[in-house]
Amino acid sequence: MTPESSLRADIVEVGRRMYARAYTASNDGNISVRLGTDRLLMTPKSVCKGFMTPDMMCITDLDGKKLSGDRDPSSEMLMHLEVYRQRPDVQSVVHAHPPIATGFAVAGIPLNRAVLAEVLTTLGSIPIAEYATPSTSELPQAVRKYIKAHDGMLLANHGALTVGADVYAAYYKMETIEHFAKISFVARLLGNENLIAREEVERLQALRGTYGIKAPAPICPDPGALGDLIAGNDPASCQIVEAPAGGGSRLVPDSADRPAAILSRIEGAAGSATAGDEGEIRLTYRELTALIEDAIRSLR
Repeated sequence: MTPESSLRADIVEVGRRMYARAYTASNDGNISVRLGTDRLLMTPKSVCKGFMTPDMMCITDLDGKKLSGDRDPSSEMLMHLEVYRQRPDVQSVVHAHPPIATGFAVAGIPLNRAVLAEVLTTLGSIPIAEYATPSTSELPQAVRKYIKAHDGMLLANHGALTVGADVYAAYYKMETIEHFAKISFVARLLGNENLIAREEVERLQALRGTYGIKAPAPICPDPGALGDLIAGNDPASCQIVEAPAGGGSRLVPDSADRPAAILSRIEGAAGSATAGDEGEIRLTYRELTALIEDAIRSLR
């Protein structure tokens, strides 16, 4: 079997797995892989990924010009080309619509909380690229913001995108995103996510080399969404992870649950204030930040 025929067979198998796991429906999704230094092997448009055959694949150059194949390349080809331009290390790109992860993308909720150690050491954080019309030049522009620092991302109201050193590596990251989304979804339904503390996140990041994992970018040093804005952390150069300081504890209760408790403290303090008493209320910076974040969420 030649290298090209082997890659064709790999794409067919990954497409079959995606369809079997319901990551795609009908003709959704697309897969590509580098074929040498100047060509790409890509799934065709308007074909169910669960029923492809090796001869269906298209070969294009890095500008998107079709070089061979009876069918036209994927309608999302521009997104794939942008990834390869921005990431010379990437050998394969996978795009799918895994239901739970796509639900997070539709809700506008990134998968960036420090919840699972395995995700922190492999993908880091999973941001959401801004909504863009599929199959247009808007989509690669949206992906460009995050692809240099992330191997996986959600696409707002669209799906998910992953990259890897080969087609299986890119596909496995898609599995990881959907698995993470399921666990996070269940934890939130149960009422709480205990977050891994910032100090533990830093320890896990240090273990990446031990595991032989080469991340595209480090985790940003400052915790919290508001802190990231203040610090000017750039999602194009580091991975923003929501991980509060632990103060000696490796797990910290979900900060999303704290505003209610803080409001209770405020109401209690106000209710106990006597006439002429200003009823001074003291909040830590983190508690104030939690209140602001909760207010922002309620406005969405």
